[in-house]
Amino acid sequence: MHLTEHAGKALLEQAGIAVAPGIALAPGGTEHVSPPFPGPYYLKSQVLSGGRGKAGGVVRLESAAAIGPEAQRLFALPIGGQVPPFLRLEPAVAHDRALYLSLGVSRERGGLCLSAAGQGGVDIEALAGDPRLLVLDVPPPFAPSPRLLRRVFFHLGLGQPLWVSFQECLTRLFAAVADHGLLLAEINPLALTPDGRFVALDAKVVVDDSAVCLQPELRRFGDDRLLTEPERRARSYGLSFVSLSGRVGLLANGAGLAMATMDALEAAGLGAANFLDFGGTADAVRLRAAFDLLFADARVAACLVNMFGGILSCADVARALTEALGDAPPQRPVVVRFAGNGAQRGAEMLRRLGLPALAVAEDMDQAVAMLSEMVPVGPRRDFDAPSAQSCRAAPGAAAAAQPDSRPLPSLLDLDKDSGVLVQGLTGRAGRRHALLMRAYGTRVVAGVTPFRGGQDVEGIPVYDTVAAAVAMHDIALSVIFVPAVGAADAVLEAAEAGIARIVCITDGVPQKDMLAVRAALAGREVLLLGPNTPGLLVPGAMQAGIMPPDPFTPGPVAVFSRSGTLTYEVCSRLTAAGIGQAVAAGIGGDPFGGADFTALCRMVRNDDRVRAVMLIGEVGGRAEEDAAAYLEATQFPKPVAAFVAGLSAPPGRALGHAGALLDRPGGILAKLSCLSRAGISVCPELGDVAGVMAGLLCGG
Repeated sequence: MHLTEHAGKALLEQAGIAVAPGIALAPGGTEHVSPPFPGPYYLKSQVLSGGRGKAGGVVRLESAAAIGPEAQRLFALPIGGQVPPFLRLEPAVAHDRALYLSLGVSRERGGLCLSAAGQGGVDIEALAGDPRLLVLDVPPPFAPSPRLLRRVFFHLGLGQPLWVSFQECLTRLFAAVADHGLLLAEINPLALTPDGRFVALDAKVVVDDSAVCLQPELRRFGDDRLLTEPERRARSYGLSFVSLSGRVGLLANGAGLAMATMDALEAAGLGAANFLDFGGTADAVRLRAAFDLLFADARVAACLVNMFGGILSCADVARALTEALGDAPPQRPVVVRFAGNGAQRGAEMLRRLGLPALAVAEDMDQAVAMLSEMVPVGPRRDFDAPSAQSCRAAPGAAAAAQPDSRPLPSLLDLDKDSGVLVQGLTGRAGRRHALLMRAYGTRVVAGVTPFRGGQDVEGIPVYDTVAAAVAMHDIALSVIFVPAVGAADAVLEAAEAGIARIVCITDGVPQKDMLAVRAALAGREVLLLGPNTPGLLVPGAMQAGIMPPDPFTPGPVAVFSRSGTLTYEVCSRLTAAGIGQAVAAGIGGDPFGGADFTALCRMVRNDDRVRAVMLIGEVGGRAEEDAAAYLEATQFPKPVAAFVAGLSAPPGRALGHAGALLDRPGGILAKLSCLSRAGISVCPELGDVAGVMAGLLCGG
């Protein structure tokens, strides 16, 4: 959740950091403003776009008489395509120096980072790599050690009389980040006043959405006025929605499948009008809201529902869709494609409706072909990777590429005799999926739920602690269905009890929690999948997680993926082409997790049961680039193919989960270039995965 400067300063002030006082001004109420503080003043547009000052969105006013005319101008001035819903008026603060201070989670560096510079109020990106900008990694427990405080203090060239006030300011900044689940708290500039105080003159604050879910009181810092009306309506129904520029309204389950569908539409000249992920639940109310949302947009000429049933049955969605459309048949064409759990029953239910505007496709390719006959086709987007010069390995990639690194415990050694523990067994999700795993043939030997020890779930004994379960059973792997607030601790409990393989299904785990887990597991021979993973499946042998068995068949290909629904889609296509899988494993869609592509490739490097590897990636992050660096540096002995979803992803917008964010120059094309340079066969479209893999297996 990105905060306005106004809300960010309110949060920092609550944390004890001095800020300039200020008031919010709404449109139409600025003609006769009487500020509660003396001038001169600063009037600031409250938008989330950067560069407000350069765009004219921050002005200095010498008198209160100028507030009305300048406010009228600012309310009409779009910045980054957004007109400010309100302005902030504050007094100018006299200061001797303007500093820069930032504390936040760095995806690039894989941890919490503290940055400081003696010159604030400038384009701080211009100081990247400059010794004037100090960048320090902050290890767990993410607290300001005395040596760290001294390092920053002396880098800024501050005198001894300022030590106490600076120490208090920085300590409070750390507390604000910890207490409010902040991903970023940037103060630029941080003013040093003549009386030795440090005052935040600006504030850029980002709150982890997962922290907001766990601390609902943080929602008061958000501002729905910065959302479009469709985004506000989607949020009220729990739908993940992003507006795009095309003409096909899109509903899909799962961010990966939605992004791949967007790319397929773009390649066919049928740009998506939106990204809309309805996730793992669907009812008539939410589907009705989704269709109302899409068809309220006059640009939408047709709608595509693309679903691969896993946890959620296609038949349940068809039932909800029938209820949603029953009293108001669609006025524009709707194409539905079902696959996976309940697909046949769901398709039959929709066909029986006999609605002229409702068409059911057999597969995704047919769905796109049907839409091509319903919607005017525009320019097609061709796959065109950039030159390899744009490829840049992530920090630490060289170390990860070392061939002598010890591989993690193998997932392929798991079979029907492997004992599996379910943490959170007595919860609804844990119980359901433990029984589904057992029905597949997985040997679920025990469960853990604190204070439920001594109970059982259909013959599966429950223990209070993982240590108690391990003392009684031989456990090869633990699957975690613990709520987000306790998921990281559950991972560490399993690791400390000696379990070598851990699958954390839980989504919504705060990023800082996972940074602490990663630090605790570093150097230990523990393989963690997740969080926010569908788990793993060894076809014909065992299932651990929530993957539906239908798409999978035994074979020689290891499939490693960042997306659940895309795992099912790709493996279904491989299976249909007669290509089986040795293992399918999800690394999770969050920015920080356990085993990455590199670790899993290292795991199967010398395993004769694997003849080829398929990587399924997404826009955002560096998992694919790091894998490419490892594969290239170590001359990986097996052929590797990759499909990456998100070619049509808009920059700066998270699509469905925090990990799917186009967040750096070069974007996804630079990612594809790295893969190609490493000798990985990149599949331009989803429809190419089976053919590309068949060619690799045949040596072509």
